[in-house]
Amino acid sequence: MPKKWIVELSQEERTELEQLIQKGKVAGYKIRQAHMLLQADEGEFGPSWSDVQIAEAYRTCESTVRNLRKRLVEKGFESALEREKQINRKIKFDGETEAKLVALACSEPPEGYSKWSVRLLANRMVQLDMVDEISPMSVQRLMKKTNLSLG
Repeated sequence: MPKKWIVELSQEERTELEQLIQKGKVAGYKIRQAHMLLQADEGEFGPSWSDVQIAEAYRTCESTVRNLRKRLVEKGFESALEREKQINRKIKFDGETEAKLVALACSEPPEGYSKWSVRLLANRMVQLDMVDEISPMSVQRLMKKTNLSLG
């Protein structure tokens, strides 16, 4: 399969990467990414390794190498050496919602059930407008965090 994102480093970029590697006082992930970019270089000075070769040499996944190439081509040299920022997830539980969940779990289960299940708790929280939507796994994690057993 032909490469979609071609890495062609200028001589200045290659020099900067080599200095970064030799400096030693840099985060390990940056040194590793610098090594991978140097091996991926398809310019006149680069060895032009394949993603598979780079992944095997640096004990990583091909997708990691592919994403590094993509970040270099689309976002530039500086952002290729930085870690991607994680997208902040909306927190569904604040202290008040957690307290309501605990109170609900300690209450009597619905008619026809001997005890609360995680799925029942999730559905009831949505019915009572405590949250817009919630997965049973999120309820389970919170129950585990509060050391509350349904049994």
